[in-house]
Amino acid sequence: MSALVVLFMLFDGVVKVIKLAPAMEGTAQLGVPVSLVPTLGIIVLVCTALYAIPRTAVLGAILLTGYLGGAAAIQMRVGNPLFTHVLFAVYIGVLAWGGLFLREDRLRALIPLRSVSQEKA
Repeated sequence: MSALVVLFMLFDGVVKVIKLAPAMEGTAQLGVPVSLVPTLGIIVLVCTALYAIPRTAVLGAILLTGYLGGAAAIQMRVGNPLFTHVLFAVYIGVLAWGGLFLREDRLRALIPLRSVSQEKA
């Protein structure tokens, strides 16, 4: 799960940094100045790098959550469809935290999940 998140966010960041036309046009349609596209790309690449490095993965997940929350808010502001556009960022965030939960013992200790047999006891 984490690998999917990293690959998608790397793609998103690189496309923005090199100013590919689809990234520029899509950002302009959302009402974000196109001059900010490379900066957004750098931000997402830094957040993704922090997420991919085990020692800083929790910080990276927190920063990616903020970035993705902003993406969802912008999609909602322009009135895009809920399940395909607005919640897409939420889906990526769920994958990011799910992947981190599976690979990070400290997070599982902080947020233990209970099994059905534990709840009956």
